[in-house]
Amino acid sequence: MVLWLIGLGLYDEQDITLRGLNAIKKCSRVYLEAYTSILLCDKQRLEELYGKPVVVADREMVESEADTILAGADTGDVAFLVVGDPFGATTHTDLQLRARERGIQVSVVHNASVMNAVGACGLQLYRFGESISIVFFTDTWRPDSFYDRIVHNRKAGLHTLCLLDIKVKEPNLELLARGKTVYEPPRYMTINTAIEQLLEVEDRRKEGAYNRGTLCAGLARLQAEDQLIVSGSMAEVMETDFGAPLHCFVIAGQTHEVEGQMMDLYSVSRLLAAGQIKQRVHVEAEEEEEDDGTLHGF
Repeated sequence: MVLWLIGLGLYDEQDITLRGLNAIKKCSRVYLEAYTSILLCDKQRLEELYGKPVVVADREMVESEADTILAGADTGDVAFLVVGDPFGATTHTDLQLRARERGIQVSVVHNASVMNAVGACGLQLYRFGESISIVFFTDTWRPDSFYDRIVHNRKAGLHTLCLLDIKVKEPNLELLARGKTVYEPPRYMTINTAIEQLLEVEDRRKEGAYNRGTLCAGLARLQAEDQLIVSGSMAEVMETDFGAPLHCFVIAGQTHEVEGQMMDLYSVSRLLAAGQIKQRVHVEAEEEEEDDGTLHGF
């Protein structure tokens, strides 16, 4: 039979396509991948729409117990639901390969993802370079491998989409070392934290890839009714309160006139004046560097 990889879109249960919904209704089991991203609604609303139970598949199940998901897919249809598009994470490609190795037919139903919805900020998709992921820093682990890709994009005048870390069902490592499995509360990186970490890396690397004055855009809760898009310098955007997750962030490259006009619609100054955004708890302003979109170290 068929393993269905079905994209759910960005926001809630209403974002699934008709093709995806019809496929789910034919399936004997339905799994929801719940660690590379999240929908902004609870599982119950999905079950009410589909008319059947939904099993939440965490990282451990998908990466270590894929056989559980694939079991029986050779005799009956199974749905694997993914927030955004099914190929937004390499894990889902791996699941498809495992299924094909078993001789199981795989069908894919695509949907909107952050990779194309980011165009809502006014920057044109064909002018984006390689995307990066930013993880939460710890006291002992502060990786900066993404920095080189930002440098590459900025040299070429391209924009950089920054995907921000989420921590769902992560074990407490200290307790795990003692033989106890206790999961930490979910954590979702904010745009503010992402910028703080980016600036820390620039201070350390000092290659001039960006600075506090670099044009950027923060996007929160794409597709939701309270979706928020804010553009401005890194320093300005860092002090904006973006509210609840999920967040993503774009470092602008060189912009042309139309992109600039679109970004102006979401500028910090315009939105503050209109009372459409608020700032984080006030911190003493620091003098911003100007950034014309070029790399200062090149």
